[in-house]
Amino acid sequence: MLTLFVITWIVYGLTRNMPGTPLTVTLGETDPSRKLNPADIERMKKAYGLDKPWYEAYCIWLGNVVQGDLGRSISRKQPVATLIGERIGPTLALSGAALLLTWTLAIPLGLYASARSGSPDERAVGLLLFVLYSFPTFVAALFLQIIFAVWLRGTAWELPLFGMSGDGVGTGWWHRVADIARHAILPITVQTYGGLAWYSRFIHSTMEEVVRQDYIRTARAKGAGEYRVLFHHAFRNTLIPLVTLLGLSLPGLLSGSVIVEQIFTWPGMGRLFFESIRERDYPTIMGLTLLFSVLTLAGQLLADLLYCMVDPRVSVDS
Repeated sequence: MLTLFVITWIVYGLTRNMPGTPLTVTLGETDPSRKLNPADIERMKKAYGLDKPWYEAYCIWLGNVVQGDLGRSISRKQPVATLIGERIGPTLALSGAALLLTWTLAIPLGLYASARSGSPDERAVGLLLFVLYSFPTFVAALFLQIIFAVWLRGTAWELPLFGMSGDGVGTGWWHRVADIARHAILPITVQTYGGLAWYSRFIHSTMEEVVRQDYIRTARAKGAGEYRVLFHHAFRNTLIPLVTLLGLSLPGLLSGSVIVEQIFTWPGMGRLFFESIRERDYPTIMGLTLLFSVLTLAGQLLADLLYCMVDPRVSVDS
């Protein structure tokens, strides 16, 4: 609880001291010919909670959060909890599929690189992964959009550019799911390739350290096959650092990717966070910050619990 208090306190203070306020954003969108008198401006400040110092406003916000109220969005005129509930599904579908695909491909690639260490094909795969890892996400997204939405337009390989769903979709649930899946192919690809390169190289480097241990040489000396040595002995001892990454990836499931969601206009949490910062929507910013902070702490707790499952030397009491 103390950690959450410190995080939200710092973020609230930084947010309230950013240049611009919800009032300046609102005035920038109004008709320039319309003049607001000082009384109207003061009334708007009171409505936005800008008439109080930030530390006093934080205490009011914290009191409402304790009662289960995340506040009301300034720019969207909706409860923050409702906005978050609407964006969780799209982000979870995108991030969950990307994370599952990343781990499904990274583990076999990492083990393959370990089994074929030093061979030409392993070096070629490693070079390709390094190229993917160094390729910026926004550049990859733009290239994929050009290829699949412009060059392949009118073919069976054409994919949608933006959004989560398109017009003219059938009424059946299968048509809606298929349409969402087509829209998700490009953002999932962009969100997967960087993590795939990093995780597979991480597994490879961890396995390289493990296979040098004495018990691995002993297992090979006893006549154990290479498959058994890699999977039964070596890979099981690489699970501890892997569960750390798995636990820390939990916040990313709901926080989303700001760059990917913004480029593909995917209606997720990352895009909502970006828009709320741009609009100086303080309640939405703080609601998302609280959610991400709780998920980060929960991910660390999950990693500790997974330690107990993969390493019998670690217990909950210790």
